Amino acid sequence: MTSVYDFEMPRLNGEQQKLDAYKDKVLLIVNTASKCGFTPQYKGLEALYRDLKDKGFEILGFPCNQFGAQEPGGADDIADFCEINYGVTFPLFEKIDVNGSDAAPLYSHLKSAAPGLMGTKGIKWNFTKFLVDRSGKVVKRFGPQDDPAVIRPAIEALLSA
Repeated sequence: MTSVYDFEMPRLNGEQQKLDAYKDKVLLIVNTASKCGFTPQYKGLEALYRDLKDKGFEILGFPCNQFGAQEPGGADDIADFCEINYGVTFPLFEKIDVNGSDAAPLYSHLKSAAPGLMGTKGIKWNFTKFLVDRSGKVVKRFGPQDDPAVIRPAIEALLSA
């Protein structure tokens, strides 16, 4: 059975990152964008990360330009924007596709493991979030409109399990 730990993804700086480096951690995997109506969620994501990272929690951010061209910049632009505007310290990865024939294999796995409403697989917009337990199993998908604070109880439940 495939888990998120079976994948390797390039970080924003271009270095390859095996996701098994996050074994035994609760993960929130998010497709992000700098020019989206949901971009202010970076603030809530960073707050969650700072509060819970020492308890075994990680957020993995995957910039994506597939929705309204809302992530047009390169790696340096993305890193600067996230740091300057939201103080983001959680790991960011290279810009990827989450839908279509060029979708990152990690996202194909996430979408199959946790389909959306009525079984839909496609990601509808930026800031779709996938919650992953300590064994690498995808537990739940949250929509772009789901504020990070609303997800906190589900994260804390997995951290204490």
